Amino acid sequence: MVKKKKDNKIYKIRPNQYWYSGSIHFLFQIQFQSLLFTPLQNLFISQYFPLISSLLSSTHKMTEPPSKPNGVAATNGNGNPVPVKSQLYNPNRQVYRPQQYNRRRRSNRSLCCCCCFWTILTVLAAAFLVAIVGAVFYVLYHPHQPQFSITNLRIAKMNLKTPTDSPSHLTTLFNLTLIAKNPNNHLIFFYEPFTVTAFSDSVQIGNGSLPAFDSGKNNQTSLRSVLSNSQDLDTESLASLRSGLKKKRGFRVTIQMDTKVKMRMEWLKSKKVGIRVTCEGIRGTVPAGKLPSVASVIDSECKVDLRIKIWKFSF
Repeated sequence: MVKKKKDNKIYKIRPNQYWYSGSIHFLFQIQFQSLLFTPLQNLFISQYFPLISSLLSSTHKMTEPPSKPNGVAATNGNGNPVPVKSQLYNPNRQVYRPQQYNRRRRSNRSLCCCCCFWTILTVLAAAFLVAIVGAVFYVLYHPHQPQFSITNLRIAKMNLKTPTDSPSHLTTLFNLTLIAKNPNNHLIFFYEPFTVTAFSDSVQIGNGSLPAFDSGKNNQTSLRSVLSNSQDLDTESLASLRSGLKKKRGFRVTIQMDTKVKMRMEWLKSKKVGIRVTCEGIRGTVPAGKLPSVASVIDSECKVDLRIKIWKFSF
């Protein structure tokens, strides 16, 4: 029992009431210590305090723990043991287990990201090194692409027959002379055989070839080829070719040559690379009689393009 004395008044309060309802008794304790008891207040306390004490005692019985951790049965305020409330147990109840994070999926994703990162980094580093080597190579040797020029084109035959009962037929014969020049001081070009084709307004008028050859440092090579063709023409090709033959300046002739070339510089050799040489600005006339006509090549110009083949496509 705990005794509180104030103004010659003694109040008996149970200890366990302080323990289980501490907030309420603490409030009453503060009020009892702060009030100046008057006869009217003493009357109020003497009438209502037993009622409040009984309510707190019932609250203590409801909230008292069923047992003590050391195995001794719990007792109420009067010393009587309190019966322990049995707990319900369902053997079919599923035990909750928190889901674990899938570390394997996370590790696979991290490995994939790491591989992609290092692959991209390797490609960028290789491209950077190639750019540096190319820049050094260009500064030291100043490489130039090979040069081609048409020196002579003779038209020995240009016969176009348009019978009424059969398709139109074209027969041609050309003698081509050109020069291949290597303007480099440190590079040597090795050419494979050329495939030569002559066009007039997108109509093929001659086919031929050139042999393989080597072009040394600061060297010029003269080449000759014979182009010929004999084919039937459709209506569209016939109309296009006729319009070109009627021009006073002569019909346009385009020479196209395809081959592969390999380069060598000192001890360094390259792989074979495809190139296409296109010569335009040539004007030809139909020969009169048996003598061949000479095409005008003054305004001719040849352009060399790199040909890159990926699968079935060439660029």
